[in-house]
Amino acid sequence: QVQLVESGGGLVQAGGSLRLSCAASGRTFRSNAMGWFRQTPGKEREFVAAINWSGSSLYYVDSVKGRFTISRDNAKNTVYLQMNSLKPEDTAVYYCAARAGSSYRVDSHDYNYWGQGTQVTVSS
Repeated sequence: QVQLVESGGGLVQAGGSLRLSCAASGRTFRSNAMGWFRQTPGKEREFVAAINWSGSSLYYVDSVKGRFTISRDNAKNTVYLQMNSLKPEDTAVYYCAARAGSSYRVDSHDYNYWGQGTQVTVSS
């Protein structure tokens, strides 16, 4: 069992930065691939970024490449999403997710555990 708690969301102007954190509990964190997803009202949850268990493999949706960076610190049981050059279209609730597997996936159905979400709002 893995429990996830996100933090770091907020209101920022376009061009600004935020760093989201996702603290995980559970002894299996180090073997879990992790992902970040986002969702806006009326739309399906969208993949943003993912990282494998060791941090050696990363993957991003095209719209955030070069602006967002996913990373993890297994000693702290935490995964991060550094978001730079934010745009109004990045506004969403951001969710952290963990899967019971070591390799990353981009489909939300492949993830077993979810956080409660944190709101990110980018003003123009």
